[in-house]
Amino acid sequence: MNLETLISPNAVITDQPVKSKKRALETLAVTLAEEATKAAQQSAENTESSDSDDLEKIDPFAIFQLLTEREKLGSTGMGHGVALPHARCALTDQAIGAMLKLDEGIDFDSPDKQKTDLEFALMVPEQHTDEHLQILAHLAALFSDEDFCRTMRNTADAAEIYNNLISWQVTSQAS
Repeated sequence: MNLETLISPNAVITDQPVKSKKRALETLAVTLAEEATKAAQQSAENTESSDSDDLEKIDPFAIFQLLTEREKLGSTGMGHGVALPHARCALTDQAIGAMLKLDEGIDFDSPDKQKTDLEFALMVPEQHTDEHLQILAHLAALFSDEDFCRTMRNTADAAEIYNNLISWQVTSQAS
């Protein structure tokens, strides 16, 4: 899977003073809203069906609400310091991701009770159920790779984190 179509370099967030799950979801929602707005503008420019300047910005609070509603169904914390908050919605025509790397982990209600320091949020169009599941499966495999997570945790630079995200090859954990 090519994550380059899912996340842009601008959607990697580091150096944020996030101390709670709520604040993490707010931070990710703001970035997802910015990225979704850019994608909608680019789509409008490419199709020339409407003036891209007339498009409304996507409301970060609407995305935050979707992410928190999903969390109420059960935590998206995978354990081992990783969470994959996600939502399907009508706010975008394409899948969009955002990555938050924290210097200090937060409580994300993970099954193993470990603090979470790597969060990858995903927003997918409502009708893209299969794509949503495929992306989540790929992200789960990626973030289950101990070497990948160690590399991400040892990388402070957002550009380097982005390059690792889009270029890392998931290796089989089976032996």
